[in-house]
Formats: sequence, C-alpha cells, structure tokens
Amino acid sequence: MENRKILVQTTDLTKEFKTVSSSWGKSKGIVHAVTDVNLNVYEGETLGVVGESGCGKSTLGRLILHLLTPTRGSVSFDGRDLSQLKEAELRDMRKQMQMVFQDPYASLNPRLKIRDIVAEPLVTHKITSGKEEDTAIVEDLLRKCGIRPEFMYRYPHQFSGGQRQRVSIARALALNPKLIVCDEPVSALDVSIQSQILNLLGDLQAEMNLTYIFISHDLSVVRYLSDRVCVMFLGKVCELGVTRDIYANPIHPYTKFLLEAVPLPDPEKRKEAKDMLTGEIPSPVNPPSGCHFRTRCPYATEHCAKEVPVLKEVEPGRFVACHLV
Repeated sequence: MENRKILVQTTDLTKEFKTVSSSWGKSKGIVHAVTDVNLNVYEGETLGVVGESGCGKSTLGRLILHLLTPTRGSVSFDGRDLSQLKEAELRDMRKQMQMVFQDPYASLNPRLKIRDIVAEPLVTHKITSGKEEDTAIVEDLLRKCGIRPEFMYRYPHQFSGGQRQRVSIARALALNPKLIVCDEPVSALDVSIQSQILNLLGDLQAEMNLTYIFISHDLSVVRYLSDRVCVMFLGKVCELGVTRDIYANPIHPYTKFLLEAVPLPDPEKRKEAKDMLTGEIPSPVNPPSGCHFRTRCPYATEHCAKEVPVLKEVEPGRFVACHLV
C-alpha cells in the first residue's frame, strides 16, 4: 500500500463551527467537528470512515472535497494544496472530485429530467460540443449504472430509491473523476437494494480505477467494500488500518465496542454476553480533556484525562490513538 500513489493527504485537518443563540445572536460556543486529522488516501483504494452519528465523518468528507473551508490544516489532492488554489484552478480540480450523497430523494433536482441531471456536470464544465454528445455520454453512463437509457426522459419521482442512487452515481461519474466521496450512500435504501449498489460501486471501481472514501455507520457494509478503515470518535481518528486486521483484532477500546455492537446472524452467538458502551456521547461543544473517549472507556486512567493521545503506528500500516497501547 505504501508504494502506491497518494491521491489525498490531510495534514492536521480541523474544522470548528461557531454556534449562535437564536434569541440574541450571541455565540454559545464552538463545535469541534473535526480535530487534527492526518490521513493518506491511496489511488485506487477504498477508505472506509466509520463512527457514531455526530463523530465528524460527513464533515471530513466535505473538507476533503473543499466544500467546507478548514479552520486550520490542509488538504492536498494529487499533490496540490486545495487551499492555495485560485478559484478557477479549484473549479478545474473539482472535475476530479465528486460526491454521492446519502439521500437519493433530496440530492436530485425534482424539476429536471434524468438526462439533464446526469448531463449537468458536462454542461457546467463545458466538456462536450453540444446536446447530441451530452446525450450519448448520458446513455453510456446510465447503462454502466444499470439504468435503461430510454428512462432518461423521466423525472426523479418516477424512480425507486435504488434507481435514484444509481442516477446519482452516474452523475458523479460524468466527469471521469479520480475520487468519489460516498456519504452513507446505501443507508436510506432497503437491505436487498444495498447489496446491488455496493456491487455496482465495486464493479465501477475495478473498471475505472476509482478511489473511494466510503462514509458509513454500518460496519458490515464497510467491511464488504473497504480496503482500509478509519475509525472516528468525536472528530478525532481513533484507529486506522487494513480492514481485515481491524475486524479480526481491534486494538482501540472504542473500535472493540463498535464491533461488539454489530448484530450477528447466528442465534447461538447472539446469546453470548456482549460488552456494550455505557453513558452519553460527550458534547462536541465541550469535549473532555485529554482523550475524548475516556468518559465512556472502562480502561481510562488519570493520564487519559491529562494528555491527548497521539495517533501512532503500532504495527506496519496500523495506527492507534490510545495511551494504553
């Protein structure tokens, strides 16, 4: 993995949001959404990003695409620092970075036909010579994503959720990108449809050498699709490593608890006692001192409250942020 080209690199990536009181317009505090995230995403791989709701997964995805401006830190794409690019240069770079959103019912314009939705990136970036070429490309993209081309003149409301997500994927592919950030792309779909979309994403990656950042709270889905997994808690990376290693031998206590919570199909194994997390998730406005996970960790010590654990390499390609490791 280390010999492969680094496509995306984040350095001390941090995003903070100011909260404002609705009554008086005064600041109520700062939400620490993402804090000091350092990641390398390699060309052609799928990096899964997992964690509980509110841990900063989606914010991280938007920061990587520069849809949000970092409070501090930087994102480099294909060797170029996105924060240093001029508007025209960033616009040109965006052709290489696309996103598939969680809700296929909200991410497609209900007033446009499917043909115009998929062709919109081509028109915006002036890729083609005219409508005929746009239509030919749209037909090809819809075929690749499992939608019959003759359906391109229908509206989004005439499609099921799974079909709409296929249209969203086709739109993301229109500019032949290198990177696609998938933000919970199957969570709003039926389980039977989820597997079809996951298989489609896998086939497209093999065919087009795509790189995915796959954001999900579903550990089973991430295990199926990802080459590596990044586990986040309250805006910070807890553990990072090859998928099979993390699932076979989780090191960080939070990763262990997450995997313990995954439902098992075997009723015999379900009877076994599980260690479950207790307590409430700390507020991102006022996170705990030291290790953010310490208030829910049964192994926490005084040292955990005093010092922030550093993400360190404990095995080749395996990184963990825990004082107990």
